[in-house]
Amino acid sequence: MTAKTTKTKLTTAKTADTPASRPMNADRRERFFAKLSEHIKEPVTELNYSSDFELLIAVMLSAQATDKSVNIATARLFAVANTPKAILDLGLDGLKSYINSIGLYNSKATNVIKTCQDLLDKHGGQVPRTRDELEALAGVGRKTANVVLNTAFGEPVMAVDTHIFRVGNRTGLATGKTVLAVEKALMTRIPAKYLVDAHHYLILHGRYTCMARSPKCGSCVVFDECMFKDKDKWADLA
Repeated sequence: MTAKTTKTKLTTAKTADTPASRPMNADRRERFFAKLSEHIKEPVTELNYSSDFELLIAVMLSAQATDKSVNIATARLFAVANTPKAILDLGLDGLKSYINSIGLYNSKATNVIKTCQDLLDKHGGQVPRTRDELEALAGVGRKTANVVLNTAFGEPVMAVDTHIFRVGNRTGLATGKTVLAVEKALMTRIPAKYLVDAHHYLILHGRYTCMARSPKCGSCVVFDECMFKDKDKWADLA
């Protein structure tokens, strides 16, 4: 492909594309997840944790931060404090010293301390297993609650982050203008047998293949099922 041709295709695509692709039909959705499940052998979080409590804290710290940066911080933190009481014993300033490499660490530390106190006072030091109880904890919103419910307790729920929001809209799997709209659409459109692992299939696909700026359409295992208008252009540019 010549430089002139590439430039023409890029310009055309920019004016023709819309935020959401055409909806993916049921047969395509079935094949989409069948192929992802074959390609992604371990649909698990990339956050490091060894208990439900460690997972909760890691997810709370991961907002607007990379899993890699969180893992570096929690490796140090969990080595000395990996229970609600142990973190409370560190105190606010002590906790900050372990997580100050993570963005928004001041507010995150405050929320973690409050959450640890609530876990001890209201839940016997255990991570609760209901959405309402999780969302009542400081710094825990719907997405964090869904991650914990899905990853720790195997609940068939969908935590929509920036990657899943993009994949849902771009592929036509589940379109929507808000995170909640995409979450609700995914819950009705994902084949039931894939629902428990779907969060990790989609986040890993979005992180490593269906990326925001340069999607790897040329090597995408679900290329044929995807309804993204510009997939041929990105395949040609690979």
